[in-house]
Amino acid sequence: MPMKVVDSTVSTFDSIFEKFKLDSPNNRANFILFLADKDPSTSLSWCPDCVRAEPDIYKKLEATDGDVALLRAYVGDRPTWRNPQHPWRVDSIFKLTGVPTLILWDSKNQAVAARLEDHEAHIEHKIDALSPPNKTLLLSTTRI
Repeated sequence: MPMKVVDSTVSTFDSIFEKFKLDSPNNRANFILFLADKDPSTSLSWCPDCVRAEPDIYKKLEATDGDVALLRAYVGDRPTWRNPQHPWRVDSIFKLTGVPTLILWDSKNQAVAARLEDHEAHIEHKIDALSPPNKTLLLSTTRI
């Protein structure tokens, strides 16, 4: 199944997140990925950790069985993100300390179920641990 991806910024997040939460019970897994904005002069993220982690995250999430939803939330440019009062740094749900941050959203409880912080978001086995197990993998494991 293809991964459903929707993008937001700080200014559009609230309305997009509400729709994401409403749709979340229809998906096998729901993720929120907080990322640095892309530098307009290079079209690359200003955050080297984001550049390193994004390909691994996308590869792992796309390999998950069933419908997967990914809300990419862009934190802004470097000065915006560095502000200690950035909305997602002080948010009671997200409490971001770095980017990228990958969050597994619990659609039943409408809460953060698990997260990978900036220093670990690129580690493939940790992304695997965050993702729901693949059905085919479970079946083959059960037979052993």
